[in-house]
Amino acid sequence: MRRSGPDMQARHPRGANDWCRPFRAAGLLVIVALAAGAGVPRGDGLVATPVLPEPVYAASFTDPAFGTTIHRVTEPGRLLAPGVRCAKGACRHRYSSTQAWNADQSVLLIDKGCSDLCFLDGQSFAPLFMRQTQNDHDCKWHPRDPETMVCVRADAVELWRPRANTWRTLYEPTARSHLEFGPYKGNVSQDGRRIAVRAIDSRADLVAFVLELDTGRALPAFSLGSLDGVNQHVLISASGRYVVVAQITEDGREPTYVFTSDGKLVQHWPEHHRPGHGDVALDADGEDVYVGVSKSEPDEFRVIKRRLRDGVVTALLPHGDAGHVSARNTTRPGWVVVSFAGTFEHTRDMAYPAPFYSEIVAVRLDGAAVRRIAHARAALHDYLAEIHATPSPDGARVIFASNWGRAGGPVSSYVAEIEPPLSSDVAATAIPR
Repeated sequence: MRRSGPDMQARHPRGANDWCRPFRAAGLLVIVALAAGAGVPRGDGLVATPVLPEPVYAASFTDPAFGTTIHRVTEPGRLLAPGVRCAKGACRHRYSSTQAWNADQSVLLIDKGCSDLCFLDGQSFAPLFMRQTQNDHDCKWHPRDPETMVCVRADAVELWRPRANTWRTLYEPTARSHLEFGPYKGNVSQDGRRIAVRAIDSRADLVAFVLELDTGRALPAFSLGSLDGVNQHVLISASGRYVVVAQITEDGREPTYVFTSDGKLVQHWPEHHRPGHGDVALDADGEDVYVGVSKSEPDEFRVIKRRLRDGVVTALLPHGDAGHVSARNTTRPGWVVVSFAGTFEHTRDMAYPAPFYSEIVAVRLDGAAVRRIAHARAALHDYLAEIHATPSPDGARVIFASNWGRAGGPVSSYVAEIEPPLSSDVAATAIPR
């Protein structure tokens, strides 16, 4: 396995001393916004990470390599509000494919290392309030209703309004138990109408089913017990038409199955992790795709998208230490955000072209354009130190985690501005054909 550590920062509006330099990498045109005085990329596009002291809590600063404006929004060990303290080891957002902002981006959720669930102002990042939930609740933002989270507990699915702290039970089965939202990697369809749930049925069989959030109606369940390997999680596709089922076998292989929302098998991808650590999205032609990192030939260590209805694969980026992919820019689709691990030295010495390391990169879903956002400055250490970059719904910001290059050091969340937002396609207009 080729792995290392990460690095990051920010961007400002381009001034007279800023400029863009395009370069070719594996058939892509990559637009690099370089601030005055920053290092020029090598012929393969590799950009060394400039030294930058760790910013203080609530500071805004500029990424010296890419000109991006970045804000530090948490500080481990800090008292955020009376009775609300961040843990000393980490205080950060949840995961790459879990949206941190609510639908109108007025609220930002910090749920790792906070006293319980900490809610910040989605624009200024000032602490707003903290809410306590039961340990068996798994809650995700509703993509259309900014006041609502969809929560799954072992015996019910509920709608929660965190500001008002009110709950409404949507689904409470009598013949199913151990309900799980994924587990962990579950999501809500882009229209806010469906989720996929894993459960145990009355015959003690592990099953999955789609729940309609408008009505609380459960679609027919289908068995997971007969599939190759043990189930890791299930998730709904972006359109709500499919359920993606991730398995793991005794020898560590991670195959994938795709079912329709009513439980008919349409795809079986027997290859290991092709792709994984990714997210669901809608392509430009309205096709459901899963975008992630491949760990199998012929596209091992590349970011790929795979069409759910027929399994067709498109490679989007050259080889590299891509860790996670997020498509949470749901109101401005067409791009995904990739978190790259690795170090400059390791990436420089690779035998194949690998222009990105310890970096947050956006790639267009047709693979024709890339936008480099920031170095993450995250040294590889453990799960909490992973970058897990997640774009805001409107594609104008991305939140990521960093220990600022200190393996084992405290992990904070940072927010980078994306100017202009991802769907603006500024990079695509100059691509030579």
